Amino acid sequence: MPEKPLSVADVVMHPVRLRIIQQLGGRELTTAALRELLPDVTPATLYRHVAALVEARILTVVAERKVRGAVERTLALGERVAQVDHDELRAMTDAQLRDSVLTFLGHFAEDFDRFVAADDPELRNLFGIGQTMLYVNPDDLAQIQAGLVELLAPYRAEREGRSRVTLTTALIPSQD
Repeated sequence: MPEKPLSVADVVMHPVRLRIIQQLGGRELTTAALRELLPDVTPATLYRHVAALVEARILTVVAERKVRGAVERTLALGERVAQVDHDELRAMTDAQLRDSVLTFLGHFAEDFDRFVAADDPELRNLFGIGQTMLYVNPDDLAQIQAGLVELLAPYRAEREGRSRVTLTTALIPSQD
């Protein structure tokens, strides 16, 4: 019997894999460039997680070249979106969902810590936090999400003179 493919959540809800995906958002990077951007991740760990992301089609190899007898790959985000869909969320147990949210929040906190540690006053001009309440039904939410995809599309690729920021969103239904 063939093995069931791993869900996106199974693949991406790992702190190192989340960081790799974040680095590749909107750009192509070699594995050597990823090593430089993630110096605290050992090369063996990085290559193992890159391989898992490529196998799951979250990442794709866009080029290969020989470097001192080894093959260096250039990677980009792949055909499979690194976002957990509603079917996968519904299939998760409460414990799996909690673990995923805690992984997400831990990654967010690490990003924030790196931002603060950079101690760059210019970066503060690009920082912001906030919350807003929305009153939606599932169709409204789908329309909002489609609108955001369209609105953000021109800003998803690396361009000269632009700073890279991470837009983090979370939708949490209120119980009141």
